[in-house]
Amino acid sequence: MSERPHPPDLNDTGRTRWPARVGHYLWSGWTGVASVLLLVAVWDALARQLGPLVLPTPQETLASLTQILRSPDAWLELGATARRALYGYGLSVLAGAMLGMAAGASITATMMARPLVTLLIGMPPIAWLVLALLWFGSGDATPVFTVFVACFPIVFVGALQGTRTLDGRLRELAQAYRLPLAQRFADVYLPHIASYLFAACITALGVSWKVVLMAELLATSDGAGAQLAATRSHLDMGGTLAWVSAVVGLLLAAEYLLLEPIRREMERWRGDTGGAA
Repeated sequence: MSERPHPPDLNDTGRTRWPARVGHYLWSGWTGVASVLLLVAVWDALARQLGPLVLPTPQETLASLTQILRSPDAWLELGATARRALYGYGLSVLAGAMLGMAAGASITATMMARPLVTLLIGMPPIAWLVLALLWFGSGDATPVFTVFVACFPIVFVGALQGTRTLDGRLRELAQAYRLPLAQRFADVYLPHIASYLFAACITALGVSWKVVLMAELLATSDGAGAQLAATRSHLDMGGTLAWVSAVVGLLLAAEYLLLEPIRREMERWRGDTGGAA
């Protein structure tokens, strides 16, 4: 008598796919490194043509960056910038995602939110910065508020579009099977919304760092933005690019170490579906 085949072990499947997911993640990291190296090569070529007074070479900038990072005070300045950017960004993601999904669930709320979103997107961050200076003064609240207002409409629109474009047949199927609301949200709504939401969150993350530097340059006495103002006043191009490189490094670390793993885990169903097919 032939032995009945055993059902597949889901744990074994998960263990098999886990190295594949790690491999894909590392490969995406290497492609990102390749693009950065290409940018450095173009930067080096331009620097040799323009001269150090206009554009220092990557080697000169790296030397300035190494000298800056040897000082404990530099890490305090970068920490202040990261804290302000992430506070404003986190508040914008929380508020934008919740309000965007709530507005997307109703066509009336969507129509009402449209002019407000247009106003928030159309108003330049420098105008919000001036208002924030008048309201909050030159403390942490000014850059945090400016980052929040600049990032909120981006996240809001992503969550709204994700909610509005949800396939109605999936919603009807979930209702027909009488799935609990929590399971319906986690298994039906959230995977679709996340594909829109994470794209908006990545865009908002880049905006948050640009805005916080501008706010610090004009409104605070500490942070990387304030250090950029100091190097500008001394016409120190190497120092300026060194601080810019340090901030960009923090931005890349936040994206690839924080957002990218979460996005891949939330969108794991894409690879699972393809594998099953």
